[in-house]
Amino acid sequence: MKKFIACLALFISTHALAISGGQLVVDARTQIGKTIRYDPAYTALSYPMGDVPISKGVCTDVVVRALRHQGMDLQELIHKDMKANFSAYPKKWGLKSPDKNIDHRRVPNIATYFKRQGYAVKSTHKPQEFRAGDIVTWDLGKGLVHIGIVSDKKTLTGIPLIIHNIGQGTKEENILYQFKITGHYRIR
Repeated sequence: MKKFIACLALFISTHALAISGGQLVVDARTQIGKTIRYDPAYTALSYPMGDVPISKGVCTDVVVRALRHQGMDLQELIHKDMKANFSAYPKKWGLKSPDKNIDHRRVPNIATYFKRQGYAVKSTHKPQEFRAGDIVTWDLGKGLVHIGIVSDKKTLTGIPLIIHNIGQGTKEENILYQFKITGHYRIR
């Protein structure tokens, strides 16, 4: 058993280091032109690695899909962490237990998971602090939240573009400072 736990710890630490920010950008960018609709409908998904059709999705699906290309399945990881630590997660949806179909598709749950894993970046939100492949969350106001991936492309003034889906499919745009930043995460 000790040997298994040691191997598991090594896998987890190696796995976290295997995430490449540059590759995460490439993987997110592949969704542009494929994910063309924003659709927040609740959908029963297979587990693990369940997904809605690539033609639709929400902001979280951009992040979930890009991370899956590198072997990190947020559906499974968040579900397992919520089963073991349900009280650590937001209670906004009236659930009494985790739901593997939707929990990984909610920004507050992803942010909670990232914080619990130590991925939060202490940041003053200056443009130079954001690296390609970082993940950012925002408060859009009126109870709406958003998430996206920092691109390797920048504006002429040095502001990183964001790969995200805010209503018209996956796009790469200059939105970093359009809304209040609530989280900055780096998985490396």
